[in-house]
Amino acid sequence: MSIKTVLAALALTLSPALALANGCQWEKTAHQCGENQSFDAATGACVDKATS
Repeated sequence: MSIKTVLAALALTLSPALALANGCQWEKTAHQCGENQSFDAATGACVDKATS
């Protein structure tokens, strides 16, 4: 096998994994917060809802 073939096969093998890694959101989102929590966009975290 030539080096070009090996590099092309490697690129095609890794491209789906790299595409998935780029699209993943590791931050919390509003739907991941608990029942008595809301999402604070400034901090990117769930915070407890204030009770009055």
